[in-house]
Amino acid sequence: MIIDVHSHAWRYPDHFTDDFRRQARRAKAGEELDLTVRHEDYRRGSVPDVRTIVFGGKARLSGLWVEDRYVADYVAAHHDSLIGFLSLDPTQDGWERELREGHEELGLCGIKLMPMYAGFRPDDERLDPLWSYATRHRLPVLLHTGTTFVSQAPLDCTLPRLLDRVAIRFPDQKLILAHLGHPYEGECVAVIRKHPNVYADLSALHYRPFQLYHSLMLVQEYGVWDKVLFGTDFPFTTVRASLDGLRGLNGLVEGTGLPRLDPEAIEGVICRDSLSRLGLHSTG
Repeated sequence: MIIDVHSHAWRYPDHFTDDFRRQARRAKAGEELDLTVRHEDYRRGSVPDVRTIVFGGKARLSGLWVEDRYVADYVAAHHDSLIGFLSLDPTQDGWERELREGHEELGLCGIKLMPMYAGFRPDDERLDPLWSYATRHRLPVLLHTGTTFVSQAPLDCTLPRLLDRVAIRFPDQKLILAHLGHPYEGECVAVIRKHPNVYADLSALHYRPFQLYHSLMLVQEYGVWDKVLFGTDFPFTTVRASLDGLRGLNGLVEGTGLPRLDPEAIEGVICRDSLSRLGLHSTG
């Protein structure tokens, strides 16, 4: 079984502002991305026997807002293969209520945070009630770390080092640093190596293959392959494209003296039982 820990559910373009859509053109050479989410498209670009963590996103600053009810309904329609996470924007009033409702009423079993997109630091001590609730109820938290195309999203809110302080204060909390923190992969590797319950995912990295090769060489040299989880970032890319990209990385250095990534370690990431590591069931 393959576990995809990073996939989205939203209604495009309804859940986005015009400003977000305009800026998103910078992500692909000036073209507007088609971010339509259809489960049949996900399955078409996938392989057999995949379980997928799915979430929407809330970031008023950047112009993205997906109600958790929408995600819960999407998961319920495909309950045999999807696991739902709620989303929070703690800069907005009512986030504590949304946290309780998403978990206790809608049955969503993890949390997605977008610190840079929403404009908050995850290590802000005013968010300790969020971390206390997540730890107490064993809700894993996946956070966007790394770059963006949104001008108003502050980069100093996305640095992997900020999660070091969270993990020190809440050592039992399961954390996933999305996108291996790119382009701050070195920071990300340093943080996941330190903390037993902190992981990183490889979502949306394969289409920058030489950068990903270098990033995973850091993972290899620091000995943290076991802290890396497979993810796609659908609809930005697919399961099959992500698998092909990972498995093809050593082809970049054929005929050179550059070191090879361990192919067994790459397969270990692909086949990892990430749900067990995060304390989740295979369906939810």
